[in-house]
Amino acid sequence: MTNNQTMICDLDTGVCGVAGKEEMEMIDFNQPQKTIEVYYVTDPICSHCWAIEPVLRRFKEQYGHYFNFHPVMGGLLEKWGDGPVDPGNGIFGPADVAGHWREVGKYSRMPIDGSLMTFNPVQSSYPPSRVFKVIQKNHTDALAYEYLRRSREALFAFNQNISAPSVMVEIVNHLGLDGEAIVREAEQGIGQQLLDEDFSLVRSLGVRGFPTIVIINKENKGVKLVGSRPFEKYVDGLKQVLNVDELQPKQQPSFSQLLKKEKLLFSKEIEVMYDLKQTDVSSFLEKELLPNQYEAKEILGERYLITIK
Repeated sequence: MTNNQTMICDLDTGVCGVAGKEEMEMIDFNQPQKTIEVYYVTDPICSHCWAIEPVLRRFKEQYGHYFNFHPVMGGLLEKWGDGPVDPGNGIFGPADVAGHWREVGKYSRMPIDGSLMTFNPVQSSYPPSRVFKVIQKNHTDALAYEYLRRSREALFAFNQNISAPSVMVEIVNHLGLDGEAIVREAEQGIGQQLLDEDFSLVRSLGVRGFPTIVIINKENKGVKLVGSRPFEKYVDGLKQVLNVDELQPKQQPSFSQLLKKEKLLFSKEIEVMYDLKQTDVSSFLEKELLPNQYEAKEILGERYLITIK
């Protein structure tokens, strides 16, 4: 017979195991109510949105328990016309995009090829945006956001035209969904209707550029952060909206958990999440993962990891 104290039944308390000190104890299983709304106004072909992926992921992982997160499609490019699209960045046609994207990729170290914009350009960001909205409507926010991530990987790093129906279908299929059905539905009116609802929200938030993060509290007051900002700026914005001096961040997830969830991560994303120098990533991986858990590859001079199922 075991001497484990948890096996003892007490006649006075009527408890088999270790009795508490109180006869009746109030406990609360509810999660803290999230009183903050974070709107992320973005677009599938926004290069600076791709550049802030490392920072935004860490912000969500460590402070997401304070807020509800809402990605909103902003409609960066309906179509190419005869006039300038973005004269401030020297963009008058698709071929002008490639150089701008490469600059963003080099500066951020989130790799961007961009050469497809000279030989097979994305004609509009609306088709992948509509697919995002249909997935969001029919399935979950998480799956829609994963679709957005896979689309950006395909476009920026792997140089695929994510407005092409065949590419959209393939990305959706890899999510375990019916790509043909979802892409077809996205082009049958409901996709644009859902997208127009996002455009209306973008206007009500006063957003005119991407990426923009709008953080709003229950008094409907908030802050707007436009463009790519350091991690600390988003944390400071959250503090300001909550009117507190300090926040309690969650511990970063273990790298094995993060890679399993994300499936593909670039070196810059690992560095930002775990406060690493680029030169420290190799030793970090050796400590965190077994060789049979991941495959390391390189593209455009940047290392990336994919999980092995």
